[in-house]
Amino acid sequence: MVETDKKRESIIDGAIKRFMHFGINKTTMNEIADDLSVSKPSLYYYFPDKSSLILGVVERIFTDYFEALKKDYKEGAPLDTTLNNFIEIRHRFFQKYYMLHLSSGSNDATLNSDEIKNYVMTRKGEDLRFHAEIFQYAADHQGIELDDAYKIADLYISSLMGITSLCIMHGNKELFPSKKELKNILERQLSLSKIFIKGLRK
Repeated sequence: MVETDKKRESIIDGAIKRFMHFGINKTTMNEIADDLSVSKPSLYYYFPDKSSLILGVVERIFTDYFEALKKDYKEGAPLDTTLNNFIEIRHRFFQKYYMLHLSSGSNDATLNSDEIKNYVMTRKGEDLRFHAEIFQYAADHQGIELDDAYKIADLYISSLMGITSLCIMHGNKELFPSKKELKNILERQLSLSKIFIKGLRK
């Protein structure tokens, strides 16, 4: 990795730490520069504004997420094993980066740029296609019955996200979900996955 890339990655590391601790809305570019002991011109050389830095953070998270999925995935493994492992990975990322979600729905233009929205939608589309391929493989080789792998994958992912949202809405309203709530989310997602797969078997 060239020196420029190392510097850029170190800035993203610093931004993630501050975002996770204070939230995106309450973090300024100046604070990140101070944390890293870099000059403001140097910071703005790599990231011209806060929106571009947030995009860099989002890119890093998605890249790490997909690397974790693909590293874990073993073609030919039973569908329930694969999806349960993916739930565990998704849950780890949710716990680690939960604080970044606290800024969702903000009027802050840096969080709602078209570039960030389009990037997130593109990567979510990749996640959907990856899951659809796994469901299709199971249909071809593991006795799973389905008409449209993409629709099934979309329903499956949406169901997992729905459990997370419901558990948070009905939780203790603290800044961060308790260990009990996090465990509840994971257990419900695993239970849903089991029922979902059972319903697809011939």
